[in-house]
Amino acid sequence: MSEIVITEFMDESAIRSVLAGRDVLYDPKLVDQPERLLAAVEHCRALIVRNRTQVRGPLLAAARQLRVVGRLGVGLDNIDVAACEARGIAVRPATGANDLAVAEYVLTAALVLLRRAWFASDRVAAGEWPRMDLIGAELAGKRLGLVGYGAIARLTAGKAAALGMRIAAYDPFLPAEHPAWRDAERLDLEALLAMSDVVSLHTPLTPQTRHLIDGTALGRMRPTAILINAARGGIVDEQALVAALQSRRLAGAALDVFEVEPLTAAAGAAFRGVPNLLLTPHIAGVTEESNVRVSDVTARAVLAALQNG
Repeated sequence: MSEIVITEFMDESAIRSVLAGRDVLYDPKLVDQPERLLAAVEHCRALIVRNRTQVRGPLLAAARQLRVVGRLGVGLDNIDVAACEARGIAVRPATGANDLAVAEYVLTAALVLLRRAWFASDRVAAGEWPRMDLIGAELAGKRLGLVGYGAIARLTAGKAAALGMRIAAYDPFLPAEHPAWRDAERLDLEALLAMSDVVSLHTPLTPQTRHLIDGTALGRMRPTAILINAARGGIVDEQALVAALQSRRLAGAALDVFEVEPLTAAAGAAFRGVPNLLLTPHIAGVTEESNVRVSDVTARAVLAALQNG
């Protein structure tokens, strides 16, 4: 009956140092074992999760002594925040700890997709020399359109600007007088989609943003443009994206998040053979360095909540 239960992977040095002396159950397999998970949380006071553990309904009902939920990341889609607030359960995301990892992912995906040279290893190894097929484009001079202009988007913008990109953003919740707009052209969504060479999504998943990038939105984008979603699955209509890529109405895309995660082989079949498409398993914010930062920040926040009530 552990005081702190950790259900997904975490840097173990944070457990050994920050949570030293506490009764901790660290078992990343719990997320895939519902019955064991419910039994493990029955008497815990703190729960540490990533994005797969569903902190809602049955789990909250089972965790009768729960006082704090630590989120190894920033998205709260898998946590019923309202239910936690109603019970006085603190929710502590690792705000800012993985911003750099996500920003670098976005720029890496943009470089790979625009250059188009990184999908030909087998052809070159087989003795082909397809130079004319692999003449791609440069980032410099291209417009980066950011849908959402929060902390991660702004960090991405700064690094993209250093590479010579022009920055535009759409964020209806950021006041026009906010100083961040000094570094970006403020556009509405339709204009941003129509004018950008690279569109990167940085919004939470809400009823308003679900399928924000649908067939109509994709149709507004340039046929030479690329789309990157390292924010939340469900913001992009995946079927519409596949159709746009297959018909060459869009030049490329990178998806790190999906409507259903983890992506099964059956669901992933729709993406097989789609040209100029990068798929990664929700790891944009996870690097060796960011995992250390996220784990440390989360562990300290959880410990503080337990100590301070």
